Amino acid sequence: MAIIQDGNRRWARRLGESARLGHERGAETTEKVLDWCLEVGVRQLTIYTFSTENFSRPTWEQDVIFDLIARKFRKVRESPRTHANRVRIRALGEVHLLPPDVVEEIRAAEKATAGYDDLYLNVAVAYGGRRELVEAARRLAREVKAKRLKPSEVDEDAVRRCLYNNGHPKAEVDLIIRTGGMERTSNFLPWQSCGNECAIYICAPYWPDFRKIDFLRAIRTYQQREREHISREMHRILEMAQAGGVSDREELARLAQRLLGLSPAEAEAMVKRLAVAAPARTPLAAAAKLPSIKQ
Repeated sequence: MAIIQDGNRRWARRLGESARLGHERGAETTEKVLDWCLEVGVRQLTIYTFSTENFSRPTWEQDVIFDLIARKFRKVRESPRTHANRVRIRALGEVHLLPPDVVEEIRAAEKATAGYDDLYLNVAVAYGGRRELVEAARRLAREVKAKRLKPSEVDEDAVRRCLYNNGHPKAEVDLIIRTGGMERTSNFLPWQSCGNECAIYICAPYWPDFRKIDFLRAIRTYQQREREHISREMHRILEMAQAGGVSDREELARLAQRLLGLSPAEAEAMVKRLAVAAPARTPLAAAAKLPSIKQ
C-alpha cells in the first residue's frame, strides 16, 4: 500500500489556521495509519512525505516539515511497538538533499530496524518518481560500463534492483490511496504502480481528517477490484483450456493455481462457481458435476 498524504495546507486554510498546524495534524494521522496497517496485516506501507517539487515551498514551511520528519523518525525508532512488530523503516529519495539533522535521524532509524522484516515502512522524502528512474538508469549504465552487467542482462529485475529500495522487498504496489480529492498521482512510484494492475483510491477528506473508515473503504475497494480481475482472468484461462479440450476440474484448478497464484481451495471454489454458471452442455458446465479435488 502507498499513500499520497494530500491536503494538510488546505485543511488548515479552511480553519483559518497556519500550515504548521495542518502538517502537525497530518503527522498524527500518519501514526494512526501505521497502527491500522499493523491491525489488518498490511506488509508494506509507503507514504509520500516530501517530494522534490516541495523544495520550491517557502523556507519557513520547509523548516516546519523537516522538523516534523526528524521528530517522527526519532519517535518511531524509539517506540517499543516498532521493535515488537519488527517494523523496518527506510527513506526513499534524495536524502542527501535534506538538512544534516534530518539525515541523522533517518539513518539512525534505518540502522535500528535494519534486521526487521515483518512490516516495511517506506518514507518517500525528497522523492520524485522520474528522478528515481533516472538514478536507476545511471546506476545500470555504471554497472554495464564496469562490465559487472551485460547489456543483455538489463531487464525488469535489474531495474527493480536499482530503485531506491534496492529491490527489497517486492517493489510493486497493489493500492495507492490519495486524500484531498485530487485525481493525479503526482510523480509518485511510477515504476512500482504501472504495469502492476495497481488500484488507485481517491477520497475527499484532507489528510488530517482521514479516518479508519476511509482506510477500510480503500481496502474493500481494492479487494473488490482484485476479485473482479481474478474472475476475468479465470474466465480467460478456462476458455483457453476448453478450446484445448481440457474440462477436468482438477486440471483446471491446477491451471488457476499456477497462473493466478491461488491456493488449492480458492482455485477449486472458483472453478466450481464459474462451472455452475456456465451454459448447459458445455465442457465447463460438465466439470461442475465432477468430484471435488482431493487436498
